[in-house]
Parts: sequence; C-alpha cells; structure tokens
Amino acid sequence: MKHHGFFPVILLASAVLAGCTVGPDYSRPEVPISAAYKHEAGWRSLSSVEAPPSGDWWAIYGDPELDRLMRTTAGSNLSVAQAEARYRQALAQLRVSRAGALPQVQGNASAQRSGRENNGGGSSLSSSSDGTAYQVGATASWVPDLWGKLRRQMEADRASIASSAADLEAMRLSMQSTVAQAYLRIRATDLYLGLLELTREAYARSLELTRNQYSAGLAARADVIQSEVQLQSLLTQESDLLQQRLLNENAIAVLLGRPPAGFAVARTDALPPPPAIPAQMPAALLARRPDITAAERLVAAANANIGVAEGAWFPNLTLSAQGVLQEGRFIDLLSAPQFIWSVGPSLAATLFDSGRRSALVEQSRAQYDERVAAYRQTFLTGMQEVEDALATLQTLSEKAVQQQRLVELAEENERVVTNRYRAGLVTFLEVSVAQNQTYTSRRTALEIRAEQLIASIQLVTALGGGWDAR
Repeated sequence: MKHHGFFPVILLASAVLAGCTVGPDYSRPEVPISAAYKHEAGWRSLSSVEAPPSGDWWAIYGDPELDRLMRTTAGSNLSVAQAEARYRQALAQLRVSRAGALPQVQGNASAQRSGRENNGGGSSLSSSSDGTAYQVGATASWVPDLWGKLRRQMEADRASIASSAADLEAMRLSMQSTVAQAYLRIRATDLYLGLLELTREAYARSLELTRNQYSAGLAARADVIQSEVQLQSLLTQESDLLQQRLLNENAIAVLLGRPPAGFAVARTDALPPPPAIPAQMPAALLARRPDITAAERLVAAANANIGVAEGAWFPNLTLSAQGVLQEGRFIDLLSAPQFIWSVGPSLAATLFDSGRRSALVEQSRAQYDERVAAYRQTFLTGMQEVEDALATLQTLSEKAVQQQRLVELAEENERVVTNRYRAGLVTFLEVSVAQNQTYTSRRTALEIRAEQLIASIQLVTALGGGWDAR
C-alpha cells in the first residue's frame, strides 16, 4: 500500500497541534476587598491563600446533644443528599468528556440471504440461484483533540465538579446552621419556661397575699382580681412557649430526615455561654466560604466553555479503520474467511451555519460575564453577612450589660413595692407593675443571651465554618 507513510505524518501533526488550545486561559476575577472589617478591629487583609476546611465548628458551644445533631444532619439531611447526588452527576460528566477524547471501537455482525431468478425469455426452462452471506466486522475511530476543544470541555467539567463539591459543603453548612439555631432556640425556650414557672410561683404567692389582705379588710376586691388576671396571663404565655418549642422540634426532625412524630429534644434548663470571638482573625477565612468557592469555580467553567464554543470554528479530523470478515457459510468465518479492510483519515468542517457558531461564542462570553458578576455579588454578600453578624454581636454585648443592670433595678423595685403593699401603703396595682417589670426584664436578658448565640452561629456560617484557621 502507498499510504503507510501517511499516518505518521498525521500523528505528528496531531501531536504538534495538541499543544494548541482554543479560548482564553483562566484567571480569577478580582473582587472588592476591604483591608479590615467595619465592626471588628484587628482583622487582617485577605490573603491569596485559601483557608483550610472548617471542621467541627460547633465544638465551641460544648454541647454533646448539639454535637450529635450536627453529625446526624450531615448524613441524613435530604437537601444534603440532593447536593451529594448533583456532585456525583458532575463526576460522571467528566468521565463522559474523557471518553470522547479516546478512540472508539464498534462491532457489527450480519447474515443476509439473497437470490436470482432467470425465466429464459419465454422458454419453458428457468434457472435460479440463491445464497447466504455472513459478515463480522469492527470499526475503530479516533478524533484527535487538535484544537483543545475537548481539553476545554474537561477543564469546564473539572470546574463544575469543584463547584458541585463546594455546593455540597455549603448545603451541609447551611443545614447544620439551621439545626443549631433551632436547637438553641429550644434551649432558650426551656429557660423561658423555667423562668415562667418561677414567676408563676411568685404570682401565686402574691395572689394568696392579696386574698389575705382582702380578708383582713386591707385590700379591695379589685386587687384580688388584678392578681388573678396577672397569674392567668402567665398560663397563656406558657402555651405559646410550648407551641414554639414543638415547632422547632418538628423543624429539626425534618432537617434530620425523620418524621416529626418520632422525634423529641429532652428539656434541659441550660444554655451554653456565647463563644468568645478572637480579637484578631484573618479575613482570608471569608475566602473559604463554600458558596464563594462554588461561584468562583462556575466562573472558571464558563471561561472554559468559551473555548468549547470557539472550537466549533475549526474542522474535525477523524482517523478510522475498518475490517470485515465475510463468507458464505457461518462456519467458514473461523477458518478461511474473506477479509475486507479500509483505513484512512477524514476531515469535516461546517462551511456555513447562518451565524450559529458566532451566536454560541457570544452566548458563552455573556454567560462568563454573568458568572463573574455573580461571583463578585456572592463575595460582597458574604462580607455583608460577616459585618452584620459582627455588628449584632457587638450591639448585643453592650445591650446584655445594660439589661443585667435593669434586672437588678427591677428586682430591687419589686422588693420595695411588695414591702409597702404589706404595710398597706400602696395598692396591688403597683405590685403588679413591679412584678411584671421584673419578669419582663429577666426574660429580655435571656432573649439577649439567645440572640448572642444565634448571632455567633450566623458569624460562623458567614465565615464558612468558624474562625479557627488551623
């Protein structure tokens, strides 16, 4: 054959052109970064090195039940399961793209019976012949990635895999954060219930005192009614608190992938203290937020897709070889068959498509611009969430000090007014007002503690999983 020297030339040209890759090379877009956070002094500027994964961020609260719920959420939450399935889809897509860059082999087999009849032009004699042809063949083909289109496609697939992995981590962090907040609200509700029970006992004693004062002629019937109304209002509040607790339990059950009917959180009259926030934390912690990572990897995928679209302008070279075994009897295919073969390259290109390729390239560039804007928006949103959490924690810290002082004053005022009522110097209305002020101030103090814990979880989430950069 005279074509033996043709394929080395083709292979050499393929190897040379394989170094060519269509489309722009990727570089991470710049994002608007401030040197420090507005509400936290000492934060260092953003580093170009990404922080390591966050780990068990909830350990800072020192709650064994919270630890159990967090670990259960990671493995049983159905939203996490969906994100994990999308990640596996991205992995499979990469394997599809890799397969397209490798040679393909197809096999075929056939059996065909044919015949011929000759009537002899009016003669009474006629002749016929028939036969069966068996064929077994195989075709091998390979499309060399001369222009790097498939390499760009695999680059896009790898970026999509990284984005899906980050989405999975973001979903896991989001679900754990939601469970943690619901759990701490239950713990806060338990403290509210405990405070309500103590207050109810105090109101019951006041009612007994008022009745005794009324029996002795030192108080009016209106004082007894006022005391009864005050006690009854607490019973209504207790029903509301129990309902809130049940709703939070139901929310946690669903987040854990369980039916609410079979789930409960045991009552514990304890609330972990708000974790101490370090005076200095690297702002690079923000860069490890999984949603920011996912958005940046989508930018990389969109950039690679520009090369995929531009690759459509270049012709495709296909190297193929075909071999067929053919014989009239099936048994002869294994002994002395006829062998037919062909080998050679083919070049295919679209000469005119009414602007379709130009539109696809324009579309891919617009998608890239969209992803860049989304990445920057995600980064800004992350900075806002960190700022919001820090501002909230700072405000609540100051508010907690002031509220504690208010509790002390309310308690002192209640003692003074109660003693004056015992002496018959004031009506029960003043006692009622003083008692309500004490109860309200104590409950507000508990609410501030709960809000501090919720805000700390929000800061953990905003930073992508805590402030430990180790």
